Amino acid sequence: MTIDTSLTWLIALYIFMLAAFTGYEVIRKVPSILHTPLMSGSNFIHGIVVVGALHALLTATSVTAQIIGFLGVALGAANAAGGYIVTDRMLAMFRSSDGKKG
Repeated sequence: MTIDTSLTWLIALYIFMLAAFTGYEVIRKVPSILHTPLMSGSNFIHGIVVVGALHALLTATSVTAQIIGFLGVALGAANAAGGYIVTDRMLAMFRSSDGKKG
């Protein structure tokens, strides 16, 4: 007796929808003072996504897999870079107006 544990497209869609709804609900209720620390954590996670996409790209055996891996690397890197830019802008709000840091 074997148990089929493959992930069907319907289960994958259900997991994606559940993750999107949960993410929206969690982010919606975060107070604005916590956005900067959360962005730093998000940037770290996107760095891991880039590493995973690089692995997928370098181990790809077909052109389609190479294209998907390349898109994963490009979009993950853009997302991480954008996160750092947003974090820098948010931290700039806490700097004094006379130009001194700290």
